[in-house]
Amino acid sequence: MPNRTANALRVALFMVFVLSWAACGPDAGGSSPEPSTPEGETRRTERAEGETQGPAPENTRRRSANAAGAVEVERTVIATNLEVPWGFAFLPNGDALFTERDSGRLLRMGSAGNVEEIQTLPTRGYGEGGSLGLAVSPDYERDGYLYAYYTTEEDNRVVRLRLGEEPEPLLTGIPFNSYHDGGRIAFGPDGMLYVATGDAGDPSNSQDRGSLSGKILRLTPDGGVPEDNPFPNSPVYSYGHRNVEGLAWDEGGQLYASEFGKDTFDEVNRIEPGENYGWPEFEGDGGQEAEAAGFVNPVTTWPTSEASPSGAAILKNGAIPQWEGDLFVAALRGQRLWRLELVPDGGVTGREELLKGELGRIRNVVQAPDGSLWVTTSNLDGYGSPVSDEDDRIIRLAPAGR
Repeated sequence: MPNRTANALRVALFMVFVLSWAACGPDAGGSSPEPSTPEGETRRTERAEGETQGPAPENTRRRSANAAGAVEVERTVIATNLEVPWGFAFLPNGDALFTERDSGRLLRMGSAGNVEEIQTLPTRGYGEGGSLGLAVSPDYERDGYLYAYYTTEEDNRVVRLRLGEEPEPLLTGIPFNSYHDGGRIAFGPDGMLYVATGDAGDPSNSQDRGSLSGKILRLTPDGGVPEDNPFPNSPVYSYGHRNVEGLAWDEGGQLYASEFGKDTFDEVNRIEPGENYGWPEFEGDGGQEAEAAGFVNPVTTWPTSEASPSGAAILKNGAIPQWEGDLFVAALRGQRLWRLELVPDGGVTGREELLKGELGRIRNVVQAPDGSLWVTTSNLDGYGSPVSDEDDRIIRLAPAGR
């Protein structure tokens, strides 16, 4: 299929931040055989055959040259010995909350860096399922609600809860499997809750608007269907997705989503209500053929060896001005953090690889309340191998001294 991946030359006036890249060696861990999947699909999950991994950095500073002079960015390891941290959210007081996929633990980290367990969510650790997305209510100071997406014995579901209390189901019956469970949730600028789901191993789900799989869903904070959703009485916001694990909005309120492809291309899509993003009819950019069939092409793609894209964030009012407005995508198999330069019409004018091979598999990237970027590793998820005896970890990126 055609691929028009945005790979243009970087705009000269942009300040380019380049992190030092460690030399990589072959992954001695290997991988287990992949099982067969429905409808003859070759399963490509988060497992990364032939990944390479370099040494894990300690707290360091990295200097990058650019048009306005050198910029120092400090990398600080702020949490260690975690077990597949997946969802991430911040409370109004700045404390960080995060889930551990397999253990089901909901953890809290204060400003001093102390990590404490709040509770264990009633989830089933099952392949790529488990305790996944996490979001804080926009009205948290009034209602005290957290929102979570996790796998049970029956389904994937969205719940809300107050810290230490029993979860209240809001949306149940999302199909689950040992792979393609989606799981990212986030509140948009409109105050609605967006939910990313995978096709649960059945590609036909993605084109079926009656299925909750292979979609981006949009809910009210109490789990209802917003009146202005594109399809009447349906939580479906967009469809034709394979496995979305990243959601991010720009300053103008435009939504972008990172998505796992099959064997050829991973994607970032610019999401519009009611649109069809083509899976399984097209993987990656289908060009004019896809557009003529009514599908929306991605704004950028990668070979699957370079991505397996999970969490995503767009820097807004950030601590690193050179990255303002850029989209960051965490790469699992690709073992790097991608920086994408966006333009107002949603296009990508440049791409840069950060942290390549240094941390192992990168699961998530989030912007902290102080404007810094935090990235989380995912080397204990059964698909990777530890690169540090302190894996899994959270690493903070910020200008030196901040």
